[in-house]
Amino acid sequence: MKLVTVRAVVRCGHDGRVQNVASQHWVTVGGDDVLVDDDPQGRAVTGCPNIGPTMKPCTTTLAVQSGYSTWIRVDGDRVALSSVDGLTDGTVPGTVHYTVRDPGQTFVGADA
Repeated sequence: MKLVTVRAVVRCGHDGRVQNVASQHWVTVGGDDVLVDDDPQGRAVTGCPNIGPTMKPCTTTLAVQSGYSTWIRVDGDRVALSSVDGLTDGTVPGTVHYTVRDPGQTFVGADA
């Protein structure tokens, strides 16, 4: 698994794009900030096409369910890995996941 940077492509299950924001700025890979616990959470999702009379598009990421390193930390926060997986607020509730499609870098990897 690769460390996830702010340049990563993270998408909801409908293909909306998650807007990454890094909470730390001192550990980088290729000049891009590495995401840590809980950077993928509470982020805006744009372009989710899940729209309809009884459908709610994904607009926000919820808590990460898995995908943080148990070994590597930055200032006490676990680093995010390319296996990050969590739910969004889109319909059907509790079923729409967001996942990493591209970690934003190919240099640094780590085990869970």
